Amino acid sequence: MSGPARAVTVVVLAAFATVYLVGGSFLAPVVFGIQLLRLLHVPPLPRRWHPVWPWLLAVQGAACYAAVYTTGTSVGILGFLGGSLLLTPVWPLAVPVAVGAVLRGPVDSAVSMVLMSLVIYGLTRLTERADELHAARLSLTAAAVAEERLRIAGELSDGLGRGLAEITTGVRAALAKPERAERLLADVTRSARDCLADARRSAASYRSMSLAPEVTAARAMLTAAEVPVEVRTGHTEPLGPAGALLAGVLRAAVTDTVRQGAATGCLIETAAERGRIRLRVVSDGARTADDESLGDLPDRIADAGGTLTTGLTREGRQVVEATLPDVPRPREPADDRHARALSLTLLITVLVGFSLKALLMVPGSRVLPAAACLAVVIALQVRSVRGRHMVALAVMALFTYLPILAFGRAWLGVAGFLAGPLLLAFRRAVAWPLVGGVTASVALIGPRLGMPLAMTVNYTVSTVVTGLVVYGLLRLDQIVNELKEAQRRLARSAVVEERLRAARDLHDLLGHSLAGMLLTCELARRLPPEQARTQLTSVLAMAERGEADLRAASGGAGSMSLTAEAASVRSVLTAAGVSAEVSLAVRGAHDGLGGLGGVGGIDGLGGLGGLGGLGGLGAEAETALSAVLREAVTNVLRHSDARSCTISTASEDGGVRLVVRNDGARGTGGRPGSSGIGNLTTRLAALDGTLTVGAGGDGWFELAAWVPYEAGLVGGTS
Repeated sequence: MSGPARAVTVVVLAAFATVYLVGGSFLAPVVFGIQLLRLLHVPPLPRRWHPVWPWLLAVQGAACYAAVYTTGTSVGILGFLGGSLLLTPVWPLAVPVAVGAVLRGPVDSAVSMVLMSLVIYGLTRLTERADELHAARLSLTAAAVAEERLRIAGELSDGLGRGLAEITTGVRAALAKPERAERLLADVTRSARDCLADARRSAASYRSMSLAPEVTAARAMLTAAEVPVEVRTGHTEPLGPAGALLAGVLRAAVTDTVRQGAATGCLIETAAERGRIRLRVVSDGARTADDESLGDLPDRIADAGGTLTTGLTREGRQVVEATLPDVPRPREPADDRHARALSLTLLITVLVGFSLKALLMVPGSRVLPAAACLAVVIALQVRSVRGRHMVALAVMALFTYLPILAFGRAWLGVAGFLAGPLLLAFRRAVAWPLVGGVTASVALIGPRLGMPLAMTVNYTVSTVVTGLVVYGLLRLDQIVNELKEAQRRLARSAVVEERLRAARDLHDLLGHSLAGMLLTCELARRLPPEQARTQLTSVLAMAERGEADLRAASGGAGSMSLTAEAASVRSVLTAAGVSAEVSLAVRGAHDGLGGLGGVGGIDGLGGLGGLGGLGGLGAEAETALSAVLREAVTNVLRHSDARSCTISTASEDGGVRLVVRNDGARGTGGRPGSSGIGNLTTRLAALDGTLTVGAGGDGWFELAAWVPYEAGLVGGTS
């Protein structure tokens, strides 16, 4: 985006130079070239003083004054020197240059010199601001993510961190005091249950703070039900707490639409207006329009300061509409406010300056009416700063041509004021022909007003230059605003992604650790004391691992060992009465896993301690496979009546494949589209891996994850 900003500035500067080149100044290209060096920073010439800059200033000053005093060029060319001086620490020197231009005269040319200096200064500063915004976008995004991680860490530490500490303390006390083990174990079980509920609630909250995932899920649900769906998104993420409520409304409305089974179309629309965020779901084929399917959402939204309404349109379409206060947006940085003020101030100054030049040629008796007309034109120009106003353009066109009948050639220069907004209001294919028409009109009107050919050419060229100056100031302001908005969108998107990552880690890592702790605690309460002690030792190890999972979910460096995870899930499966067969082996040699050859064919877990992180497989890939294994085993326990489970790894298709199979499959637990499977699919996709699940006809359910060797490799291969 900084490229277009430079292009706009270069075009305006070239237009300035063209005016003097057409006037016969062969030094104009030299002056323009030095100005171009300053703009392009070749050599680098930032705002601070640079050793090369005094020499370039000296050359530019010599060329400008040589053009004025040797070739008779207008003193307006000194505007290049004045603009260059304003961009340096010796900017006060621009004042004597301007005074010299006034003394040399004429006044019209001196005004042009001052205006050119200000325009060059303003365009260069705005271009630099665009460069700064473009360069800072990634660092600001990283800062936003870091801030969000600190907030997430604080929230999780206050709740889940304290709960894990209570579990660890309780287990250690139960191991140290067997006589109180039963009561302490009951407390630990209750703490584990509360922590698991908190983890799931936090994961759901982080997912729902962004409405985008729920919109995607709604689209998928409607498409699966063969209901055509249209989505119109008009809000910005993240939504904060409002996202959770709106996600609930959307989920309830779409579920009700699918349940009724009569819809032939659905519209999901969001909008942000006047500090409020609005969600609207419209579907046809509805039989009723009641609030039963929304549960307690109306009360919750009312408590949050919003409204929730349902009803039927005249066409029989069901409408569910929710409105909530929008999350407060951060204040605009001071630098951005200064850039906007600079652009607007310079635009008004340039318009007033050009108007003053026109008024100098108006007879005294007509100065006031001319000034009034110019004031209207300036007001319409300022209005063009924001948006496309066709009525204002039409009025401006009238004030461009009709006053010529009263003020003659003094008004002909106002045509340049019309060219700038035309370039902004239309596409290039339309704008440039229109500007060409305005320019041609000046060339045709000039002779009819009795102007000589040289003056007509000057007015014609000036029309284009004035239009480019106005366009440049307006367009650069737009580019800066576009960069700021793109920067904000990137930061918001990164923050949303960070929240979704935290939700995935809470579900995939900590949630499963807590589920394993809860299961083991409940099992220990049913066992004799001597057997329960072994299970409590496992709970203690799980709690320590849960603390590491919490750090990972909070954005800290976290990694998982597949070997350790395999040992853990085998212990959990055995405790639940499921026969577990684990084989972390690679059939056949492969460059990336040469270190696994010594464990090929090993069943159970004996000898796995030397596996060492699966040879050359990177920590990130191994963590992803470990998360898959944890999710798979949790689904075995929650969604099946399994009696046997096999876990194996193998070298396949240039990568490592992890397969988890179990019998006793029932229902659709762990199906594609569920929260856990969806999280794992996203995690593996980031590593170019894949995840497949499915139930066979023999009553066995299989989950397979594959990740390439190249994903996250930490060393070379041989």
